[in-house]
Amino acid sequence: MKYAYYPGCSLEATGKEYNQSAKIVARQLGIELWEIPDWSCCGATAAHNADHLLSLALPARNLAIAEKEGLDVAVPCAACFNRLRAVEKEVRESETMRATISEIIGTEYKASNTTRCMLDVMVQGVGLEKIREQVVKPLSGLKLASYYGCLLVRPPDLTAFDDPEDPVLMDNLIEVLGGEAVKWPYKTECCGGSLSTVRKDIGFRLIYEILRRARDAGAEAIVTACPLCLLNLDMRQAQVAAANNDKLNLPIFYFTELMGVAMGYAPKDLGLTTHFVNPVPLLEAKEILRHPATRRETA
Repeated sequence: MKYAYYPGCSLEATGKEYNQSAKIVARQLGIELWEIPDWSCCGATAAHNADHLLSLALPARNLAIAEKEGLDVAVPCAACFNRLRAVEKEVRESETMRATISEIIGTEYKASNTTRCMLDVMVQGVGLEKIREQVVKPLSGLKLASYYGCLLVRPPDLTAFDDPEDPVLMDNLIEVLGGEAVKWPYKTECCGGSLSTVRKDIGFRLIYEILRRARDAGAEAIVTACPLCLLNLDMRQAQVAAANNDKLNLPIFYFTELMGVAMGYAPKDLGLTTHFVNPVPLLEAKEILRHPATRRETA
């Protein structure tokens, strides 16, 4: 199983743990990730607010490179996934747009390949049973809140891989890994994105509601597939807790990190030791890291 891999800007910087863990887990599951050579920014999150054609041309360039290789594209970042799917849809629906975009990027792009988010690649591409076969350290006793954010499953005519109001793929994955997916109503609520830097009064309120609701639902940690969501919920957590005179201490995981833990990889190899809210003590308290299974080594 081979995909063109588009990491996007976040996974080269603030979301590098996502990049690390996604590559490790993909290799373990037999997925070959061919990183798109000389890939460029897809324009998220600002381009579509500045110029519509620019917001389509930026991701189209990357898709055109993968298309020439005859490969579908695997995308970890929720925002990147949303923008790549947007140009894919518009080009398929309009011959005029296809010609315009091809002219702008200087190469033909037909949208003959498909963009898939990494969660979809893992859960529906590889399959839950194959993932279950790789579990050597079950996430036993770990109560987790699946958090998709607002861009991974919406709008549904664009993303089209899970329920837009009550998505379940991440819940199903958690259960296969041996954890418990808690029921809660904030799976697809917005974390505020960059509002946490320009309008803290709004951004912090949105972040706090997500964290508080997850905790009140019984979750001991939150699982996400979006680097901006993780950044807000992890890095801003102490500030948000202080602003609301509350104590939170909720670790935030990428779903690929938890897959790697369950598959026996060390926290350091998965990037877990770089989080602002250290998730290792929670995993140790649940005795997940002390399971007698043999630890895998990264290549």
